[in-house]
Amino acid sequence: MPDLHLTGNLVDIPGRSIRPVRLTVVDGRIAGIEEVDEDVDGFLLPGFIDAHVHVESSMLIPSEFARLAVLHGTVATISDPHEIANVLGVAGVDYMIANGKQVPFHFFFGAPSCVPATAFETAGATIGPDDVGRLLERPEVLYLSEMMNFPGVLNGDPEVLRKIAHAQRLGKPVDGHAPGLRGEEALRYIAAGMSTDHECFTPEEALDKLAGGMWVQIREGSAAKNFEALQPLLHEHWERMMFCSDDKHPDSLVLSHINTLCARAVKAGVDVFKVLQVACLNPITHYQLPIGRLRVGDPADMILIEDLTDFKVRQTYVRGRLVADQGRSLIERVSAGTPNQFQCGHITEVDLHVPATGGDLLVIEPYDGQLITGKRSMRPTVRNGACVADPGRDLLKIAVVNRYHDAPVAVGWIMNMGLQRGAIASCVAHDSHNIVAVGTNDMDLTAAINTVIDGQGGISLADGPLRMALALPVAGIMTTADAYEVARDYGLIDEAARSLGCTMSAPYMTLSFMALLVIPHLKMSDRGLFDGDSFQLVQRVDHT
Repeated sequence: MPDLHLTGNLVDIPGRSIRPVRLTVVDGRIAGIEEVDEDVDGFLLPGFIDAHVHVESSMLIPSEFARLAVLHGTVATISDPHEIANVLGVAGVDYMIANGKQVPFHFFFGAPSCVPATAFETAGATIGPDDVGRLLERPEVLYLSEMMNFPGVLNGDPEVLRKIAHAQRLGKPVDGHAPGLRGEEALRYIAAGMSTDHECFTPEEALDKLAGGMWVQIREGSAAKNFEALQPLLHEHWERMMFCSDDKHPDSLVLSHINTLCARAVKAGVDVFKVLQVACLNPITHYQLPIGRLRVGDPADMILIEDLTDFKVRQTYVRGRLVADQGRSLIERVSAGTPNQFQCGHITEVDLHVPATGGDLLVIEPYDGQLITGKRSMRPTVRNGACVADPGRDLLKIAVVNRYHDAPVAVGWIMNMGLQRGAIASCVAHDSHNIVAVGTNDMDLTAAINTVIDGQGGISLADGPLRMALALPVAGIMTTADAYEVARDYGLIDEAARSLGCTMSAPYMTLSFMALLVIPHLKMSDRGLFDGDSFQLVQRVDHT
């Protein structure tokens, strides 16, 4: 690699200063930083880090995710591979690590702690405490991924505690996940070893967890958006906060990443040095990452940006290699396999039939921009002795289909999605990635589900004769296709879902979380309707 010479205004984040410099890189490391007495253009910073993300939710394999992320100055991610792990087990983790190593980008993977996420759904694999221990012993696995089973932690579940103990034995951090947990229970959860939380959705909850010693990650993804609620805390608590996306769909990743959160925070009046410590340095400190901080001797993981207000990225360097230049990704595509596990057959409209019983319906109430849901009781609309969807009353049918073997379909009810016709379906359905679908009628609902089955995974839309699909052949949740093409195709089907009347800002991302049982209050699994408050199925599908 030839020597590199750059000029720019170096932003010294810990020193809270900016000075014009000429920076020299030799063999991928910063060999010298010389102050110059001249006007220079642009600002040199350490690269941005996404402190918690599921790469799989971009629908892109890691190498393709990196091609988009570097456009926005991101040089590293703290990546939890539990999505693919719930489908393929440890082999899925191996796939992510191997593919990520093929490109100049820092993917720091964790050992999935919750595979399956709960005992109330069907997953494709199990990763037990011994598997977790072996993963954590690998040098490329830096932490125990988010411990979503916070009831298990609080109740002293032996398997949960064994997984945490492996991380503590090896001196590796444990990520938390405890939406809404506060007070004494939050303190007990933290005392068990949890060091971070990305699920805070109110300032009060975040302050509770900060006071208990946690690092709080401000999440702004494609569906869950907590930035506006939590960014005021940056003024006083920047030293223990980070930025993350958690889940980011490809059309969104094309447009922006952590850089946008920096711009929004500065625009809101947060001191720029505090913002940059959160975006660039705090993840390095907490996870002990081998990433450069823009000092002599450090790896040259850095960016050159236009200004400190909009944070438009001119160039991104990883280990001294130019990987993005003026909005163009320089990371080349690499070949990758398509491992999968998809073993269910087509369904019929009969599988979606719900006989009328005379009682009210328990209805999921999603909120735009949030992962939590409410629960409502509504009288059914009955036709020919069956409960049916009724878009005029904002009452739609939701179904979850077991993708791993043929089984009865779980059917329930949902509001707030806004569909006026047709149906949408997805095999990106956290965390077990069964097929989740919402529709206005059984014919379109059946067609949307069967379209996903035909593609052995993906997202789909059905509206009478119209069929649309984005195939995801890697574990049914990712594709090896070009990132830009995926972003374009995803944008088209997402817009088509809105044309059916869906009022959610991210229809498919919202849909993917309707099966995520560990987020209160009411969700659907392939085994039935689940109440996150009592942590049990309240309507069960017979799988015997």
